[in-house]
Amino acid sequence: MADATQARNPPHIIGEDTMANTNPFDDDRLHEECGVFGVYGHAEPAALVALGLHALQHRGQQAAGIVTWDGEQFHAHRGLGQVGENFSSREVIQRLPGLAAIGHCRYATTGEVALRNVQPLFADFEFGGLAICHNGNLTNSYHLRRQLVRRGSLFQSTSDTEVIVHLIATSLKDHVEDRVIDALRQVEGAYSLAALTQNCLIGVRDPLGVRPLVLGRLGEAWVLASESCALDIIGADFERDVEPGEMIIIDGNGLRSRKPFDPERKRICVFEYIYFSRPDSIVDGISVYETRKRIGAELARESHVMADIVIPVPDSGVPAAIGYAAECGLPFELGIIRNHYVGRTFIEPTDQIRHLGVKLKHNVNKAEIAGKRVILVDDSIVRGTTSMKIVEMFRHAGAAEVHMRISSPPTSHSCFYGIATPERQDLLASHMTVEEIAKHIGVDSLAFISIDGLYRAMGEAWRDPAKPRFCDACFTGDYPIPLVDHEAGKVSTQLSLLTETA
Repeated sequence: MADATQARNPPHIIGEDTMANTNPFDDDRLHEECGVFGVYGHAEPAALVALGLHALQHRGQQAAGIVTWDGEQFHAHRGLGQVGENFSSREVIQRLPGLAAIGHCRYATTGEVALRNVQPLFADFEFGGLAICHNGNLTNSYHLRRQLVRRGSLFQSTSDTEVIVHLIATSLKDHVEDRVIDALRQVEGAYSLAALTQNCLIGVRDPLGVRPLVLGRLGEAWVLASESCALDIIGADFERDVEPGEMIIIDGNGLRSRKPFDPERKRICVFEYIYFSRPDSIVDGISVYETRKRIGAELARESHVMADIVIPVPDSGVPAAIGYAAECGLPFELGIIRNHYVGRTFIEPTDQIRHLGVKLKHNVNKAEIAGKRVILVDDSIVRGTTSMKIVEMFRHAGAAEVHMRISSPPTSHSCFYGIATPERQDLLASHMTVEEIAKHIGVDSLAFISIDGLYRAMGEAWRDPAKPRFCDACFTGDYPIPLVDHEAGKVSTQLSLLTETA
């Protein structure tokens, strides 16, 4: 065991700085943000965090990390790649002892994909060590980072999370939780945050609650997670959602709650229900699976067309397609078979065969398609490249007609709150009408659920533009949090001239 003076030293870090290959056929989706998971008061927190991150893998596949505190020293393992590539070894878990831990799986929304950006980030402060990770995006991080650099802060990463670290470091407050509050009062954006100190586990959700965060219990241990499905995998009981603007502090005396921010009207990201969250999660008291079925049913009521069969684009289109088929009384069939063994490390193909890429992940079930009028149900259209190729596959399989129904309104605006969306000019719906998109992807007809229809499926009568319940900026352009950096023409936190090869 290290002596007590080592508690304020940087953690012992293991892990390899290796660049993970990315799937070259996965650029036509709205990519997930990140996932956070924390445990306090358990004999094997690292193992639980690793399992929790497995359940949150859909939220980020580029990198993963865990930091633990054993009462004397912090320990860390961070690496590029998926959770299983970094935490499948028992030896790795055994090198992460402690009674508390936090972990993070990452999809980069700011900063390049390099080991220095892998969270949790760790810093040694006057009060001791602190590890921190977050899901979301700060919309004024460029502005704050310039101020901090001018005052002498030395940044080691290009992640916006490090801005929070430096704000904590420069705070004049006496106690760590007050320093965290002081730092977060200076930032704009969406975040769910987990931090680990020598004394406590801290969880915070942004004042609008754009990003989700839940609280669970496993025996005497407390658990924080981005989604409830991550509690299920370790057998933890769901306690409640962390409220927007709430700070949870868990230490040896139990759990405390603080609400240090001015109350604001909740605006959770509606895309959590359409696509991002796992269907078996409960987000802010609402079942994601049941919501997606209701969206499909509402879509059928709004835009049904005569057809023979309803087919989902797997996997995210499945619940909506079930709801659509039930509402219109058509058979639901698996007309597309997904190859689950195409991973992120598949060899990048040559340009000559790149157009075959969709077939690596999807293949049409020809026996169910030939001669039939097909309704394809998917969650979104981004660039349209994948939709175009899937429609082409159905034509080749002998479909008599191909109609596409989308369980979200047209995605016409970029997200600045933690979702990696293309630039607005690359979003088809930003410059094409529905009829033009239909022609572009080659379908006989195309319909998106209306914004009011989406709200009806979410339990609202309609979308009240004066006080919408959700953040739906990617559909409406109604951004509830100021876009400080974007409006200044700065959308990146990469101020450093240093380049890093991972």
